[in-house]
Amino acid sequence: MRQYPAIAMERAMKVQEVFMRAMAKKISWMQAAEIMGVTDRTMRRWKHRHEKYGYVLDQRYGRASEKKVAVETIENILGLYRDQYFDFSVRHFHEKLSSEHGIGLSYTWVKRALQAAGLVAKTRDRRVHRRKRPRRPLPGMLLHIDGSHHQWFQDDRWYDLLVVLDDATSEVYYAQLVEDESTRTVLAALRDVVERRGLFCALYSDRASHFFLTPKGQQTVDPRAKTQVGRAMKELGIQMIPAYSPQARGRGERNFRTWQGRLPQELRTRQITTPDAANAFLRNVYIQQFNASFTTPAAQQGTAFVPAGVLNLDRIFSIHHERVVNADNTVRLANLLLQIQPTPWRSTLAGCRVLVVEQLDASLTIHYGPHVIGRYQPDGQPLCESLKIRSTTKRKKESAKRKGADSFSNRETSAARPSPR
Repeated sequence: MRQYPAIAMERAMKVQEVFMRAMAKKISWMQAAEIMGVTDRTMRRWKHRHEKYGYVLDQRYGRASEKKVAVETIENILGLYRDQYFDFSVRHFHEKLSSEHGIGLSYTWVKRALQAAGLVAKTRDRRVHRRKRPRRPLPGMLLHIDGSHHQWFQDDRWYDLLVVLDDATSEVYYAQLVEDESTRTVLAALRDVVERRGLFCALYSDRASHFFLTPKGQQTVDPRAKTQVGRAMKELGIQMIPAYSPQARGRGERNFRTWQGRLPQELRTRQITTPDAANAFLRNVYIQQFNASFTTPAAQQGTAFVPAGVLNLDRIFSIHHERVVNADNTVRLANLLLQIQPTPWRSTLAGCRVLVVEQLDASLTIHYGPHVIGRYQPDGQPLCESLKIRSTTKRKKESAKRKGADSFSNRETSAARPSPR
């Protein structure tokens, strides 16, 4: 086959692009004839030649390639993307073609075909990414946590996808849709990771108010002032590292770009429309699939995770409030008034400084040193354990009274009884 001149090759590429757009039904065949500046009869002849050989080439310069793809296959690929996978990325669509439709064409061919048909926008070549910071060598040495605000159900609803991933392997340990990224949702995510994996060394995050306190905007954080998340990490011995630019969190930002290009489409094809169903799908199915595709091996063997042991995770992963007990043994927390029951070791706690612990399930616990002096429902009503304290105290007092009465009667009996000679 003779080599094509540059002008002839350029014209053949233009004709091929117009044909691909017509086959994808982006334009009609009449419009294609007008674009190429040929008559309807010529366009019909070219269309017949295209269906026969796969490509439209000038017969004066050569013949059709022997590596041509059948027209039926091309129409099938374009139809699948146009009707079913219209919002998939090219890489995601290429995986679906191979796994579910048995089409083994290369990624480059599929991408160029979709771009020529006008179904995918052409993008300029990306520059080579220069990685400035190497990955940590072991899993558990550094974890990234961040949230992505996006329309995950492809409608007018916005949710935050909270993700925790490992710096060494990019393995996702936690991913859930929440209403908002907040102190409570972040603590729940970190507790899940600690319970299932163990304690890790450092946590890398942005400078949101639930991670760090920044006295002046766009400046350094205050390492002395601790948020609820910072207090929990300090109790566990985990270092917190703030990021001062989106580029510094490049690994997490690229990870979210992949999530935004795949998860909404997976939810749509599986007809998942509620956050609860989506979170169940993430926990049971999608996180494993995501890790299988994008996890990389660590530089060294081993792990930096250590077991949590006997730590009180309920108290650590909670929201703490310091309060002073009122004269009537009540504690005020927002709009709630918590009544403290009598304790067996102190008559009153008025004036004492106590710690009100707000659990992740919104239940409340009052601590005085090592003692738990009250448990309450989210509405402030005492739980059964608090009532048991009162009943136990009452039983102990009654028992003490009985013992005192018995000892007094024994003394009287011994005094009335004559002493033996």
